[in-house]
Amino acid sequence: MALVAVLAVVEGILRTDLQQPLLSVIALFAVLPTVLWRRTKPLAMLVVAMVPLQLLPPDSTLYTSLFIMVNVYALFRWGSGRELIIGSAVLVASLGLTFVRGGGLDDLIGGFALLVTVVLLGIAFRYRAGSRQRSLDSIRMREREHLARDLHDTVAHHVSAIAIRAQAGIAVGVRDPRAAQDALGVIEAEAAKTLTELRSMVRVLRQDDSAELAPSPRLVDIEQLAGTRPGGAVVAVDVTGDDGSIPPPVAAAVFRLAQESVTNALRHARQVSRVDVLVRADDGGVRMDVTNDGDAAASPVPGFGIIGMMERAALLGGTCQAGPAPGGGWAVTAVLPRAGWAP
Repeated sequence: MALVAVLAVVEGILRTDLQQPLLSVIALFAVLPTVLWRRTKPLAMLVVAMVPLQLLPPDSTLYTSLFIMVNVYALFRWGSGRELIIGSAVLVASLGLTFVRGGGLDDLIGGFALLVTVVLLGIAFRYRAGSRQRSLDSIRMREREHLARDLHDTVAHHVSAIAIRAQAGIAVGVRDPRAAQDALGVIEAEAAKTLTELRSMVRVLRQDDSAELAPSPRLVDIEQLAGTRPGGAVVAVDVTGDDGSIPPPVAAAVFRLAQESVTNALRHARQVSRVDVLVRADDGGVRMDVTNDGDAAASPVPGFGIIGMMERAALLGGTCQAGPAPGGGWAVTAVLPRAGWAP
């Protein structure tokens, strides 16, 4: 905005064909601040900017008034459907008025070509942003569905334990009341876990599809990722601290994150020869570090796979970060708390 203001002053001083250079510069300064609100109120700012400039005589128009194309772009980039229709009518009327006021056919054709170019540019970036947002929404939905399925398996396990204990308590309750009390204690504990996991499942579930019944991955299953791949890359896995007490949803999430990290490393990293997967479980939770020695170029925008990993970790109250490692290569670090998945 400051650059446009300076150029307008210079143009007003140097151009000798302007009948009212001072008025032209003042009018441009009056409407220049509209670019500050072009995203939040694109139609209003376009109209506010066009009206004073249209009232100027044709021979008093500054070249720098073309900054209004920024507002035109903003209208077709961020405007609503109704604003696009009204704004298009305003732009067509503006072109027609310019022609009626003495603008030549060449000016009309040139102005129309410039306007169409800016409009198409705004529409193209609008479509690109919308496509990316739809992809991100799809990834988040898919991660929620996967996590809900993992939680479903855990809930089914607890419910099965409750049913078995209840049947055993009924069978022995008459002969051994103490055994019935023990069964009730187990049922109480399993029911508490089930309620907690049901709340978590409701919190993350976003679709009504039936959950797939499959065993939830455990931390020990991460060791299945180890081995030498066809390209010669070696995947080394080290899991420590796993005593079986990590909640199943957390263990399943760590497995999914490790699996995705290894897949990304082998698929996207250049000249990778080794991928190290380190998983540490303790009283606080689980930390996962996946590093590779490949030549991975840093990107300012996370890929969809990485975004999905971040979404899964966040749903369980944890964090997941990915980026170039200090010593070269690529690193993925995830930290999931034991109780972070509960509401």
